Amino acid sequence: MTEDLLPALTARAAEAAHARDPACSCAAATLAHREDTTVVRHGAIVAKAHAPDTDTAALTVRTAVAARLPGILLPPLAPAPAGVYGRPVTYWPYGTPVDPDDPDAAPWEEAGALLGRMHRTPLPDPLPSMRGPEKAARAVALLRDLVPSHPAASLVLDAWADLPPWARGEAPAPGPLCLCHGDFHLGQLIRGPAPGSPWLLIDVDDLGAGPPVWDLARPAAWYAVGMLDPDAWHRFLTAYRAAGGPAVPPDGDPWPALDVPARALTAQTAARAVTKAAAAGRPLDEVEEWLVDACARMRSVPAAAPAD
Repeated sequence: MTEDLLPALTARAAEAAHARDPACSCAAATLAHREDTTVVRHGAIVAKAHAPDTDTAALTVRTAVAARLPGILLPPLAPAPAGVYGRPVTYWPYGTPVDPDDPDAAPWEEAGALLGRMHRTPLPDPLPSMRGPEKAARAVALLRDLVPSHPAASLVLDAWADLPPWARGEAPAPGPLCLCHGDFHLGQLIRGPAPGSPWLLIDVDDLGAGPPVWDLARPAAWYAVGMLDPDAWHRFLTAYRAAGGPAVPPDGDPWPALDVPARALTAQTAARAVTKAAAAGRPLDEVEEWLVDACARMRSVPAAAPAD
């Protein structure tokens, strides 16, 4: 049914857009079409078909949380997922994403503040677990299962094996849990079309209760391996602390808290890169080599001791 999903979802998005606005601009686009996710836009509406193995009950809870936090998360247009060819589908307002070609304009301060506010939000009840460590473990397992003989695989797998069980999704995380995004990166931010519209977080697939350091781990990893400008990292971290974010101490060295999750995200990203390159039958590109080299370097540097 995968071949039928895109036209069906496109038609549903058009119906939803016209029901909300008979004068719809009818601007349409396929924003993503992968085995696990299909996203289409029609006018002011975005329809997302989630992965076939999505827990619909958990997605319903996550969507409801987004509806209750309109200043942090993009609110959905419907209270619960619908269905298209057995796939849960959610509907959202269309917004403008971060421009990948203008890194100087990336909203690092706004992102840090949004995460800080999210992490301070009282945990809703019920709430699923945040899926970040689970997804990282899945990426590494895929590398191990599909291309264990790749020259880079052992470097990534060894770096992963060095992590504590909680960072591999094998044990509960230490410390208090918070409401977490679970898959934060700049692609998870949009703003509305009106001048001065605020930035909001999108994508609730991994939203849930978890260690708040996980949401800071990807930018921390990019900074640690030299892929994120130190000034951007400082602005992000300063804004997070100013918003009262609990993942790191309010001042001083944040790395004892961030080191392990940053290593986990580095291994996850490297695992995906190696698996993708092997599937395409091509050598690793420069960035992918950089990530694998970072995994090798991690093994020679002891992990920072967690703060008391």
